[in-house]
Amino acid sequence: MNTNTILTQIQIGYRLSELRKMKGMTQEDLASQIDVSRPTLVQIEQGNRNVNVPELQKLSLVLGFSLDEFVSKVFVVDHPENTTKESPKKDRLRKQKSVKEKSVNEIDERISSPRIQIKKFKNVLLYILEKCAGKPNVGETVLYKLLYFSDFNYYELYEEHLTGAMYRKLPYGPVPHGIDSVLQSMIAEGQLKKVKTEFHSYPQVRYLPLAKSDLTSILASEKEVLDKVIDQMGDWSASAISGYSHKDMPWLATKEGKSINYELVFYREPPFSVRNYGEQNEVQ
Repeated sequence: MNTNTILTQIQIGYRLSELRKMKGMTQEDLASQIDVSRPTLVQIEQGNRNVNVPELQKLSLVLGFSLDEFVSKVFVVDHPENTTKESPKKDRLRKQKSVKEKSVNEIDERISSPRIQIKKFKNVLLYILEKCAGKPNVGETVLYKLLYFSDFNYYELYEEHLTGAMYRKLPYGPVPHGIDSVLQSMIAEGQLKKVKTEFHSYPQVRYLPLAKSDLTSILASEKEVLDKVIDQMGDWSASAISGYSHKDMPWLATKEGKSINYELVFYREPPFSVRNYGEQNEVQ
């Protein structure tokens, strides 16, 4: 089971401090290698200052950890006193949505174990194709990236899964797990038609919708996110949208061929971040 969660500044500071000590480095040594002052590093390790993404990337190179492993709830150097603290982002979002308070364990279980909702996934895919299938640029590559940004943007905004699909880091960008079998079943059910063609002299696989999406299964908030992703990227070429996905933090922090952790959206920076954190716009 995926065991990643959002970290507090105290957890981040403690983990960095322990990793530094394991490397036998002084605070002065580490500070100089990541281009900050020693007092700044002290503040980071004490949990009094947030770490921005460029600093976190430098720290990962110097201390030898992957960002995906670093945000794991069961990271080996974690401090037991810091593992039960609630994320301010989750707390703030619950208040905004006026939902019942849940325990940290319930939230961790929800965010750590996405399960694909096949019916929702098919309807989201059909909805995107209804909007984009007539565009000559929308082949498999563009379709997969539109699905990825829809799923991950929705998760950043609402901390809930849109389709629950998991994505792998592959050379041309994130690809949903099991997408081939889903597409084949939709073709067999008469919902899609697969077409092989060319776009700018390159071979292209396209999917044409033969059925309407069931909009009753798509929430208004979900439709809003889908429409924004389509409006922003629906006309992009395969190379443009792939290149853009390669600069997104969830992609950058994931090892080749591995599943992309949804929690990494909370380490995004503009223009990828789609959520207004206000005064809390920091790594938690």
